[in-house]
Amino acid sequence: MADERMIGVGFGVMLLRDGKVLLGHRHDDPTKASSLLNGAGKWTMPGGKLHFGETFEEGAKREVIEETGIRLGSAKVIAVNNDMTKTAHFVTVGMLAEEFSRKARVMEPDEITEWGWFGLKALPRPMYLPSEKLLKNYLQNKFYIEE
Repeated sequence: MADERMIGVGFGVMLLRDGKVLLGHRHDDPTKASSLLNGAGKWTMPGGKLHFGETFEEGAKREVIEETGIRLGSAKVIAVNNDMTKTAHFVTVGMLAEEFSRKARVMEPDEITEWGWFGLKALPRPMYLPSEKLLKNYLQNKFYIEE
C-alpha cells in the first residue's frame, strides 16, 4: 500500500551582503513559529512554501517582503535539498539574492522575533534544518548534497 502523506515544496532565500547572511530568530513558542520541520527557537532565512502557479523567483520575492519588508531585485536558484524529519518531508529550493533594497524589519512578530546579519563563519545556533543545509550547499559550492 502506498504512503499517502504529501511531500511539500518550499524555498529558503539567502540574502547575502558584504559576506553576511540575513537570519531571523523563530519564536520560541512552537504554536507561533509553526513548522512541520520543527523550527521553534531556531535561526532561519526568509522563505516559505511555494504557492500553486508561482515561480521560485515570485515566491522568493513574496516571502521576503512579507517577512522582512525587503524588496528583492533578483534571486537565483543555487541549491536543492531533500529535508526530512520523522513527521515531514520537504523539497527545499535554495535561492541566492544579492540585489535588494531596504533594511530588514520584523514584519511578522508572532513568527520571527528579530532579524540580524551574520558572518558566514560566525553563524548563530541552533539553525533551522533547511537554512542550515542551504548554507552548507553554498559554503561547499554544491547544488545538492546527498545525506
